[in-house]
Amino acid sequence: MKVSMKIAAIALGLGLLAGCASSGNEALRDETKQTVSNKIIEGTTTAAEVQAQYGAATSTSFTGDGLEIWTYEFENTSADAISYVPIVGSFGGTASGTKKQLTILFNESQVVKRVKLTEAAVKHKTGLFNN
Repeated sequence: MKVSMKIAAIALGLGLLAGCASSGNEALRDETKQTVSNKIIEGTTTAAEVQAQYGAATSTSFTGDGLEIWTYEFENTSADAISYVPIVGSFGGTASGTKKQLTILFNESQVVKRVKLTEAAVKHKTGLFNN
């Protein structure tokens, strides 16, 4: 009986862990607008300092005037309760969480001109019939 309880506990633990997922730049996981404003100072922080702090950007682009924009993203989700219902969750569950996006505009000298951190709720469909 003790062995079966251990197996059940391990299975439950693994099932709960399987319901969580994160993607993107882990450096953003605990960032807030306040912590970002302490690390990145407009008119002072350079592109090299940003890269040392956060690594390579998720994407880069340019404005019409040729200024460079770096974007960093991080998403953390966990499976919603319906996903844990046997059979039902396999066919059509959902995962909810948050997405953070750090956008940095550099001037011609590769110094931060503008910085913005946004955070939004996200929801993804999962399962065989939600793809």
